Amino acid sequence: MAVKIGIIDYGMGNLKSVYKAFRFLKTEPIFIDKEEDFDCDGLILPGVGAFEDGMKNLAPFIKILGKEVKEKPLLGICLGMQMLFSDSEENGFFKGLDFIPGSVKKLPEGLKVPHMGWNSVEFLDDDPLLLGIKNESYFYFVHSYAPFCSPDYILGETEYGIKFPSIVAKDFIYGTQFHPEKSGESGLKLLKNFISIVESTI
Repeated sequence: MAVKIGIIDYGMGNLKSVYKAFRFLKTEPIFIDKEEDFDCDGLILPGVGAFEDGMKNLAPFIKILGKEVKEKPLLGICLGMQMLFSDSEENGFFKGLDFIPGSVKKLPEGLKVPHMGWNSVEFLDDDPLLLGIKNESYFYFVHSYAPFCSPDYILGETEYGIKFPSIVAKDFIYGTQFHPEKSGESGLKLLKNFISIVESTI
């Protein structure tokens, strides 16, 4: 049975490149822009832009999303990852989805922001999401804020002035601060691993 991946379209995601990456992996994703579209096996929450705007746009989906993540895997990408956390200090204080305990904070003063380009990720734990990917592989980043949380939820971290979580997980809820869909072979392998994780839950 072919796995059915749903990309949540709330008006702020980098949808085309995520869609193309899954198509390259021989998986035909669907776009979710209304509640009835959540009939799928796994979810992608992409995101580009500010946290406050992201949460406002995502508001119509928050209730159903809270139910869906109890039953199926979710991968948050960039802003989508940040919104998985409890709150953010970007341009004020705003509550997130609170799927993973933690806070999104600005990268330290004195660093060039956004942190843009290729950087390595040190894997801190074994997980099916990382299967077959070499430790300290490089991925593509574009962000000025990053989440901070308990080590219990950190699968990988990246150094840019400080070390920050760049891959997180809680049960079948995953997040990457980088863009796997723009990260070459390593990024595609991570997405392929996510597909395998989804398959294992069906």
